[in-house]
Amino acid sequence: MITGKNFIGNSRSGKGDKTYKTFNPQLNTENTFSFVEATEDEIDQAVRLATAASIEFGTLSGIKKAGFLNAIADEILALDELLIKTYCSETGLPEGRAMGERGRTIGQLRAFAALVEEGSWVEASIDTAIPDRTPIPKSDLRKMLIPLGPVVVFGASNFPLAYSTAGGDTAAAFAAGCPVIVKSHPMHAGTGELVASAIVKAIQKTNMPNGVFSNLNSSGIEVGSALVKHPGVKAVGFTGSIGGGRALFNLASQREEPIPVFAEMGSINPVVILPDAIHKRGADLAKTYAGSITLGTGQFCTNPGLLLGIKSEALTDFINKLSEEIIKIEPTCMLHPNIIGAYEHKKDKALSQKGLQVMADKAPSVQANYARQTVTTVEGKTFLQNTTLHQEVFGPYSIVVQCEDVDQLEKIIRNLEGQLTGTIIAEESELAGHQKIVDALQNRVGRLIYNGVPTGVEVCPSMQHGGPYPASTDSRFTAVGIHSIKRWVRPISYQDWPDKLLPDALKNSNPLGISRLVNNEQTKNNV
Repeated sequence: MITGKNFIGNSRSGKGDKTYKTFNPQLNTENTFSFVEATEDEIDQAVRLATAASIEFGTLSGIKKAGFLNAIADEILALDELLIKTYCSETGLPEGRAMGERGRTIGQLRAFAALVEEGSWVEASIDTAIPDRTPIPKSDLRKMLIPLGPVVVFGASNFPLAYSTAGGDTAAAFAAGCPVIVKSHPMHAGTGELVASAIVKAIQKTNMPNGVFSNLNSSGIEVGSALVKHPGVKAVGFTGSIGGGRALFNLASQREEPIPVFAEMGSINPVVILPDAIHKRGADLAKTYAGSITLGTGQFCTNPGLLLGIKSEALTDFINKLSEEIIKIEPTCMLHPNIIGAYEHKKDKALSQKGLQVMADKAPSVQANYARQTVTTVEGKTFLQNTTLHQEVFGPYSIVVQCEDVDQLEKIIRNLEGQLTGTIIAEESELAGHQKIVDALQNRVGRLIYNGVPTGVEVCPSMQHGGPYPASTDSRFTAVGIHSIKRWVRPISYQDWPDKLLPDALKNSNPLGISRLVNNEQTKNNV
């Protein structure tokens, strides 16, 4: 049931007088429910509850946390059609996408449950004492990962389930032992409240401490800013625009106690098409990339917004074919009038740049909130000189850069901002001859793709979803997969500590049965 209220711990609350509604972009009309924005008092109460809960929650066994994560997954599934219908009404996305994203959300929760139940993720390391070592005796040292404390998660506009209320950031933080306060995204507040209610039911069924989760409504930036500045908050997770992520990063850095902000932000995901590949497969590649550029109306952080090739007749043919294929695709609905407004604004800014040529622009006779897909092209020299052309246009837009030669192609890649992904389309026989291109691209991205498309992010341990700034604020971490848990923990060492007072992960008897690094040997044996 949607009430429009906040969850402050396990209780619903609606003390404020500022309300707002979500929007159905398919029907081009507001949805029915009103949502109450969280007040300063409710924000403070949520953080205080989280701080208190962190003491117990941070020391819970992996088995208990796994039970909690699996219970969340079960309760989300129990929402059934209500969740799917609400999701569709707030996003304009089709039912199949909603069900697929729900499946991904469930999969993430269960993956983290399995991780913490097994327990070796804490990276326990033990170096035993050598009291008779000369000239200096060696102390007993033991190290493991522990939770940071309360985490604020900002819901993402383009993934109301997988990157929002119970999405990857939240699941990873819970697995680490951190309470979570979600700043619900205003575009899908109803979906967020339903998922929040599922989390609260799971909390109650598994006897988690009250305050381990809160869900706060917000129509603007005030609630998020207040949360980041609150001294009880210890880390932030964000998926969204460069401007939004950087603003949060700055706020967190200016605190008396600075805290980490793990923001996954803008990316144009360069695709390098080498000469042999474009000569042999240009037509097929054009069709494939027309589909990738328009997939989900281009509303993915991995959308291929930049295609790079070396001038040739084959590249010209590819550009023409890409333009033909992308126009054939029927336009689809964007998430919200604000989203399509930003798309049109940024696209117009790009199109106004000198030297840019429009190759394909869908006719303007489209439904309200439906995006017109666009392909442009520009000379390599112009692209190098004008960084405005490097900026992400969030939507079904891509620019093809025609480079003079391999040296200019390499120079363009080395001068790109940080990206989530980089793709190389090549024949295997020519790939080895372009190692400088591979090295340059590797230096700018978090994931290298060979002969594929960047759209689609597999949730598995080997996925790296992050990259050099501005793709993310810390390129050492991933926002997807079980290793994303490392964002919400820090290492601590115990020196000469009594065995019986050590955490179970570090005790001589290894009561958890986990894999540990003992005197430089990975083992599950007792010390």
